[in-house]
Amino acid sequence: MHYFMGLYDRPFELVASGEKIVEVRLYDRKRRNLKIGDLITFNKLTNPLEDVTVRIKDLTRFPTFKEMYQAIPKEAMGSTDSSLEEMLEKTYTIYSPEKEQEWGTLAITIEKHETD
Repeated sequence: MHYFMGLYDRPFELVASGEKIVEVRLYDRKRRNLKIGDLITFNKLTNPLEDVTVRIKDLTRFPTFKEMYQAIPKEAMGSTDSSLEEMLEKTYTIYSPEKEQEWGTLAITIEKHETD
């Protein structure tokens, strides 16, 4: 399957450069369909014509973002300069704690997909 998702500028640039190899999402209805080997095309939210396609290498569920962030090296998530508290603060501007509790979280390990 091939999915489409949006990313803010900084995460988009990190995925496009190959520096960010773990994308963080709620384990909501859409993400429950993801499978290893599927493709995701990320569009830059500020410029939807700019995109990068990745292949899913692994999927790991966590009850909370905090547990995820404690288990995965922050470099893999493109957050080298952020503390755990800062990472959570940024995340909760996108996803509410209520949705986190309702759905749980998903770490999507990715690699850039090169097309011919």
